[in-house]
Amino acid sequence: MNIENLKLFCQVVEHGNISQVARTSYITQPAVTSKIRQLETYYGVALFDRQSGVLRVTEAGAILYPYAKEIVEYFNRSQDVMANIASEKEEILHIGASLTIGEYLLPKVLGKLQKKNKAFQFSLTIGSTPTILSKLENLEIDIALVEGIVVRKDFQIERFAKDELILIIPQNHQWKDRKEISIEALAEERILLREKDAGARKIIESVLAENQVLERISSSIELGSTQAIISAVEAGLGIGIVPKLSVTHVLELGIVHHLPIRNTSISRDLWIVQRPTRFPKNSIGLFVQFLKKENFKFTE
Repeated sequence: MNIENLKLFCQVVEHGNISQVARTSYITQPAVTSKIRQLETYYGVALFDRQSGVLRVTEAGAILYPYAKEIVEYFNRSQDVMANIASEKEEILHIGASLTIGEYLLPKVLGKLQKKNKAFQFSLTIGSTPTILSKLENLEIDIALVEGIVVRKDFQIERFAKDELILIIPQNHQWKDRKEISIEALAEERILLREKDAGARKIIESVLAENQVLERISSSIELGSTQAIISAVEAGLGIGIVPKLSVTHVLELGIVHHLPIRNTSISRDLWIVQRPTRFPKNSIGLFVQFLKKENFKFTE
């Protein structure tokens, strides 16, 4: 068994194109084909079919792929660990985080952790929850921190905090002197929302729909990030419902105002997500333990 054969097999499955894998691997196309055939001979099954000029992975190839991917990952990790031992360096923890967590929560946490543990090394990838979970599945990151609803039986999922979603209004808004507002009154205003696939928007729309408000909203603006919503509220373009952890600083500065919604609480869970593995990095345990000790409180 040759680990390089498994690496090339995984790349062909992922790209669906032998010539592209050959170019990126700096070897000839016949060499890639030969290594795939060596694997097929070893396992005694066909791993790919070519029909009408299109390369398709067989059922056997699809079953082999996750095993091959994990074997390659463990091999690469073993090389990293041995190299670190040889050079007395610490391993790098590859962290993935959804947008709100990665932009507003983790920088402070990682800064504190690195001050306490000088040898702790990390990289941080930020993206949407589906993107981050996909990177975890594909072994591109070691651990994921995401928000919203995560339904994956093949992952280890653990809640580490709950984040409240709060209504913010401009400084000079007509509601600025009120202590609270009814949820029905939101239909009278222009509401600033994240893109349709954003987890926070789904939660907000669900609550608005339950209260028969969603269908009555006549004016809204769709924006691509939480920060864009905060800035648009500051500019007086409308009102927004945003994660509390993302707006704490601007509330303290008085840039925008928080107005409670009467008898309504909107919140979401923040999750630690990991792939089950027999050989987790030591830094994962260190990071998770530190994260839990922070005892985050983003709700009233």
